[in-house]
Amino acid sequence: MKALLVFPKYPDTFWSFKHALRFIFKKATNPPLGLLTVASMIPHEWEKKLVDMNVKKLRDKDIERADIVFISGTSIQKKSVDDVIKRCKTMKTKIVAGGPLFTSCYDEYEHVDHLVLNEAEITLPRFLNDLQNANPQHLYTSSAWADLRKTPIPEWKLLKMRKYASMNIQYSRGCPYDCDFCDITKLYGRKPRVKDKQQLLNELESLFEHHWRGDVFFVDDNFIGNKRNLKNEILPAIAAWMKKMKYPFRFFTQASVNLADDEELMTLMARAGFDTVFVGIETPDEVGLASCGKKQNRGRDLLACVRKMQRFGLQVQGGFIVGFDSDKTTIFEEQIRFIQKSGIVTAMVGLLNAVRGTRLYKRLKKENRLLTDPSGDNTDCTMNFIPAMQHKTLMEGYKKILKTIYSPDHFYARVKNFLRTYKPVRNRRARVKFSELKAFILSVFILGIKGKERFHYWRLFLWSAFNRPKLIPLAVTFAIYGFHFRKVFERIV
Repeated sequence: MKALLVFPKYPDTFWSFKHALRFIFKKATNPPLGLLTVASMIPHEWEKKLVDMNVKKLRDKDIERADIVFISGTSIQKKSVDDVIKRCKTMKTKIVAGGPLFTSCYDEYEHVDHLVLNEAEITLPRFLNDLQNANPQHLYTSSAWADLRKTPIPEWKLLKMRKYASMNIQYSRGCPYDCDFCDITKLYGRKPRVKDKQQLLNELESLFEHHWRGDVFFVDDNFIGNKRNLKNEILPAIAAWMKKMKYPFRFFTQASVNLADDEELMTLMARAGFDTVFVGIETPDEVGLASCGKKQNRGRDLLACVRKMQRFGLQVQGGFIVGFDSDKTTIFEEQIRFIQKSGIVTAMVGLLNAVRGTRLYKRLKKENRLLTDPSGDNTDCTMNFIPAMQHKTLMEGYKKILKTIYSPDHFYARVKNFLRTYKPVRNRRARVKFSELKAFILSVFILGIKGKERFHYWRLFLWSAFNRPKLIPLAVTFAIYGFHFRKVFERIV
């Protein structure tokens, strides 16, 4: 059989990095890990082709040649998903759909031929078996959790790796916490399930053998969900492998803020090659944290936690939310102050939205406050429920945060604040890549000569040259990030 695997297009958002990718001549940030893993589960003798619509166009002849189309995606890709399904239906090509969007909203996709939901390790073999016996069903679902030790290595050969800024792998699924606005526990459970040490090393080896060198994103929703296994086995093994292979990768991931409590864990992560972590800060307001069940953030000095992680060599990216029922009009200034003091350069501030399956969604539905399904992009100035605060006041306050923290004055001050105290762990002698040199030259032209922020750009560059010369590449990278964020938010606000 001829199988076409289609990954729908992302809109231009905070995390798309569309305006930053042009500096390094890349098309997308990460490849579709889920579909690449599914490709490894499909029979070896099938002919397989991947079309990531963020990298290349989906042509009609791609669909026409296929016997079956596999499609996956998240809610933010819904518009592109619907377009792909419509095109497949027009050409009478069978569709198999799975992934977070379809698992959460399967009732909206009755017109799709086959819905293979939940975790593919469990439901996909059932579908493939029925297909082989000429009796495929419409719906495949499961309440069981997959054993990640049986998850195959993604089929990297389907990719043109040079089109991407980073690769990605997965170590664990599930999160021990249960924030009321998050659907991760519904999709993957509260008990983190993990891959074993050799399995993870085999995945890294596979990336290396496919000639990848550079950034690797551990997509785990909470990388530190199982701390003991990380400290005793996984991180020491990765560190040893990285040293043996002369440090071909640079890792980044997502974790809960209690990472700051464990100095041994932070040290091991930095030693293994991790230098960036995304943390859900959400709000500096204790009442807001209590209202959403963010217990891991409560009763602690969040600012001190961020600074401690930075001192241990981890750049902290932060997620922030406004729109909680408990929010007062003072929350906007509080968020701005916290972000500026923390030195969190990549600060994603979003409006609270209620996602299907979450406790927040159920509560708001019971209170008759739901308006529609969320767009999947919580930075697009839309909410899918009636907020407690007056809507106009909330929107004006939210836009004020965005305008402030990503204005050149505030953004470049925050970059300098971070660089002043950041202590990266040097596992190897830094080498400037040719792609980084090209990015720097382009940044000089776009930001340093043509840009509105050229005064800030050169002041940061000179400050870095005299005070933190080894961090000049990072300073330029942040300047490029700021350019992207301003492009995105200028359109929104």
